[in-house]
Amino acid sequence: MNDVRIAGIGAAPVSFGVFGAAGDDGSHGRDADAVLAAIASAGYTGTELGPPRFFGPPERLRGRLDDHGLHMVGAYIPLHLGDAARRADDFRSMRLSLEELAAGGRSLAILADWGSEALRANPARRWDDRSLALDDAAWRTAQDTLREAIDLATDFGVETTYHPHISTYIESRWEIARLLDTVDISLTIDTGHIFLAGTSPSDILRTWPTRVNHIHLKDVRQAVLRDAKSTGRVDLEAWWPDISCPLGEGDVDLDDFIAGLREVGYRGWLVVEQDRARARADEFETIIRDQARNEAWVRTRLRPHELALSGGAAHRAAGRATSA
Repeated sequence: MNDVRIAGIGAAPVSFGVFGAAGDDGSHGRDADAVLAAIASAGYTGTELGPPRFFGPPERLRGRLDDHGLHMVGAYIPLHLGDAARRADDFRSMRLSLEELAAGGRSLAILADWGSEALRANPARRWDDRSLALDDAAWRTAQDTLREAIDLATDFGVETTYHPHISTYIESRWEIARLLDTVDISLTIDTGHIFLAGTSPSDILRTWPTRVNHIHLKDVRQAVLRDAKSTGRVDLEAWWPDISCPLGEGDVDLDDFIAGLREVGYRGWLVVEQDRARARADEFETIIRDQARNEAWVRTRLRPHELALSGGAAHRAAGRATSA
């Protein structure tokens, strides 16, 4: 048993109904302070960023986070690994996120793949189904894209990590192994995505313990995915919010995963994700209660010395929200 040290329990804006590209729904900068206030009120000590510039320009970001008592944890940065023609656009967007990360303090660029329409229509492929996988030539192009992205992040003084995701070119265990064998990058374990792709997140953690530098705690209902696949649904965005559920209420063995964190001596953030549909500010009262319960679920499974950042006043607010 190693000494686990959790930097803090963080939130992801997607749990509060924020996702997509900057300004993609005309909401550029919309409700940024309301989102941060909701995250803090739910008891979290840190947050990942939303779409580029959602929380405002880089020069205002650090002060805005400080106003809400939040640390910056990282930013999710998708890249079209299967489409080299999109690289220039991807890197323009990536630069926006890197500017925010550099301005907000030391945190992570969480790289991922956008996937493709074919992959989105075929989520969580069988591990032995290589029909939609990148061939060797396309994989070399993907490697080049990732290495260039790592170099760009390094130029900004930002560390990188890779997030496997269903309906992308790196979702299955063999694709994760291929990534880690060929690209010098650390790994984000998203417990929900790893589980839905047919692998135990605890197995990934215990197989590559020294490569894991970031965690997304997500619980999911496998029946939602099974129903979507059996009925041939291709509208992933429509059914995806139904797949995430409160921690401890889905099919992922999160208690075993947390035990695994102790075994390997994990040091880093735990970020709670309960993906949901776009939300309005008038829904935040309900969302705060939901996310406060998730935060409390994690905190009560950690020993006091294992958690570097406690929530202080934020935890008292979380307690009020949980009991409401």
